[in-house]
Amino acid sequence: MPPRPPVLPDEVELTDGDPSAGAERPEKAGAEEAKKATLGSGLLPVVPFSPIAPPRVAKPAAAVPPKVVVEEIEGTGYRDWWPRGRSLLSCLASCLFHAALLVVLALVVEAARPGPTAGSLTATLVWRADPAARLDDPAELSSTLLDRKPLGDAAQASPSERLVVVLPGGGTGAAPDRSAMGQRLQTFQPADWLAPNGNFVGSGQGAAKSWSGRTPDGRARLTSIRGGTQASEEAVERGLWWLVAHQLDDGSWSFDHRKSPCGELCRNPGNVASTTGATAIALLPFLGAGHTHVAGEHQQTVRRGLYYLTGRALLTPNGADLQEGTMYAQGLAAIALCEAYGMTGDRQLKEVAQRAIDFIVYAQDKRGGGWRYTPGEPGDTTVTGWQLMALKSAQTAGLDVPSPTVFLAQRFLDQVQAEDGARYGYMDDQPRNTTTAIGLLCRMFTGWRRSQRALERGVAYLCDWGPSTEDIYYNYYATQVLFHWEGSDWDRWNRQMRDHLIATQATSSHESGSWYFERHGREGGRLYSTAMAVMTLEVYYRYMPLYTEVPLDE
Repeated sequence: MPPRPPVLPDEVELTDGDPSAGAERPEKAGAEEAKKATLGSGLLPVVPFSPIAPPRVAKPAAAVPPKVVVEEIEGTGYRDWWPRGRSLLSCLASCLFHAALLVVLALVVEAARPGPTAGSLTATLVWRADPAARLDDPAELSSTLLDRKPLGDAAQASPSERLVVVLPGGGTGAAPDRSAMGQRLQTFQPADWLAPNGNFVGSGQGAAKSWSGRTPDGRARLTSIRGGTQASEEAVERGLWWLVAHQLDDGSWSFDHRKSPCGELCRNPGNVASTTGATAIALLPFLGAGHTHVAGEHQQTVRRGLYYLTGRALLTPNGADLQEGTMYAQGLAAIALCEAYGMTGDRQLKEVAQRAIDFIVYAQDKRGGGWRYTPGEPGDTTVTGWQLMALKSAQTAGLDVPSPTVFLAQRFLDQVQAEDGARYGYMDDQPRNTTTAIGLLCRMFTGWRRSQRALERGVAYLCDWGPSTEDIYYNYYATQVLFHWEGSDWDRWNRQMRDHLIATQATSSHESGSWYFERHGREGGRLYSTAMAVMTLEVYYRYMPLYTEVPLDE
């Protein structure tokens, strides 16, 4: 089941005061004018002690200041300083009290004000004379060289101009919304992707063995021996270029692809609001094909996407929050960050990737063991599947994954399983095809051996059902299960799945290179369908098989 549109809390506007508040309680003119004057000054309103003006006291015509008598203390030679000292002490105490009061008021006002934006940002206006024309040239699409002019009067901008934020190092991104749940949160500082190569402890082409198939040589070899073809690889490349064409100026993607330079040229836009979810699911096919922010033909695209993603992370005491309304997005974003870190060893990605995993650990339902749309909510199989895949990616990348979290997830799978684990339901044990595929893959990731009887029967169910012609969500998970299972069952499944995806890829107009599947695809739209289809066709090298060793140097 795809991500449902997030239910975001109502926006709360923090103001210094409401001039209309108390309008139904009329006061004297003098107090009202004083209150308005105070509100107009931008400070918190001060309520008069009494609406009655104090009486005037006539000043004497010739007021004579009182004479202070200073007497010398007998036998000491000192004068009596107490009357004057008492006045000085009173003044000092008053100053200290009012200074402390001003500090408290300043802290209150500062707490209600949005925090600083991530990084050192410079606002610019970016415009295109003909946005659609740029999309025809793939080489131009991968470039981030944009015509810029200084930000002046935004009211003078033409409809074709769009306001973006230019980040240090040439990337672009948007400052995250810190108003979530009324908390004042700190944003994660995006990494500087132009840093010297000394930041990378891996090979830059796949430090972890599980991702060694994503190198150019490994990809070519595994495609040929695991069931891919030249046609399937060409479909992957066309899909990647479609994703490049729909990246936004700030480095993100949107499920509503009409927000990109594409406009209305492609049909079937999605409606899920999470930009972190859209950006992560669009980045994963590039990472799956071996393109990172330091290597590959699409290096610029991946660099800008990761910059945006890290800039949207909200640091909380429980980790880096990348939800933007749904834990689907948290899982996807964590997978992308963990894979990018694992493939490059980039130290600047390690902390944000680990904290994204920490938030997943925190968000788990500690009683049932699963995950759902919001942290702590009783889990469902679809959201749990993405979180477990993120934990698996983190483990592969060498990050910390607490064992109790995995044990609790196994408890959840026990609660939704049927036939001793051969089939799985959504939030109960009523089995469905898609949730069965997800549950079986989760069992593989959490330690079930190939000899497990329930796993064997579950694979038999998938083989009987075969690949779907309209449900890419089911195909994505079931294809991974059969890929890890291997043998003749995989060969039969792969031929059907591979040829169907090649045949259904769009080949004309601006939709060329994309897919759209109605079932489980309306919310995510064409962007979701395309990313899932590309990742399904990358299965030959995206992960190494769980149960066998495949040599890459022969």
